Amino acid sequence: MKEDILLAMLARSDGYISGEDISRRLGVSRTAVWKYMEDLRRAGYVIEAVPRRGYRLVSRPDKLIPTEVRAGLDTVRLGQAVHYYTEIGSTNDVARELALKGADEGTLVVAEKQIKGRGRRGRHWVSPAGTGIFASLILRPNLLPAHAPILTLTAAVAGAEAIHELTELPVGIKWPNDLLIRGRKTAGILTEMSAEIDTIFHVIIGVGINVNTDSFPEELQYVATSLAKEVGQEVSRQRLLQLFLQRFEKWYDCLPSKRDRVLDRWRRLSITLGRQVTVFSPNFTVQGQALDIDQEGALLIHTTNGEQVRILSGDVSLR
Repeated sequence: MKEDILLAMLARSDGYISGEDISRRLGVSRTAVWKYMEDLRRAGYVIEAVPRRGYRLVSRPDKLIPTEVRAGLDTVRLGQAVHYYTEIGSTNDVARELALKGADEGTLVVAEKQIKGRGRRGRHWVSPAGTGIFASLILRPNLLPAHAPILTLTAAVAGAEAIHELTELPVGIKWPNDLLIRGRKTAGILTEMSAEIDTIFHVIIGVGINVNTDSFPEELQYVATSLAKEVGQEVSRQRLLQLFLQRFEKWYDCLPSKRDRVLDRWRRLSITLGRQVTVFSPNFTVQGQALDIDQEGALLIHTTNGEQVRILSGDVSLR
């Protein structure tokens, strides 16, 4: 009901809507409308009430609640169903549970704060309340499991484009899934899949973006940054999430038949290709020049020994 009331006010963002009008539209009492307005105020909405004129929405909090995410969202599937939490262990874990229960493709899980946020290889992802985008998407792609890594590259492209569109910051992709601004990490992507040999049941795309984070743990101070730190002012998390979903849907719809478009766009945004790199993996370390990515998104390296190797996963250090 609060969402319906909010939508009614958003439709009149430049004017007033009477309590009687809301009551009639939604079939609730005037007293109930007043109580819902108080709930919205406690959630951070500034609502002006004027006798004989009604209610007017003055300002909205930068929270990722479903109504705010969907208001103005130009997608067909992604983000049309939103599960919102003020605090959660991990959005990827909840998204996986929903996927196993049959949640539709495009279902979004988003949280203001994660307690057990994680990145690749189980690393902890710092997720302070109300500062970043901590979200996971459920996908059911028409791809073979061997081709699933293209989804990580697709999400990276969408994230880089969304950040640049909103902030005009120079965003680069470090293979395969990190978004860097001026050499410091501002976003990461974690892809998890449920599949058999030739069938994908679902893929969870987890996205973490440091949007308005103002401080980091000591060990991250020189390797991480946030959009607010880079532009010198707060950035709308709502609008950034919408842009990401819109960009992601655009590129996702290119798969699998037009995957070359995604790969070419990733190459143009890459800050890895052409550089001397060291790739660290639990089983090996490779040094050489990053030449390209192949059709599956693997990194091709010309090693210092003169060989060409294909890397499917690992941590890249740029030199």
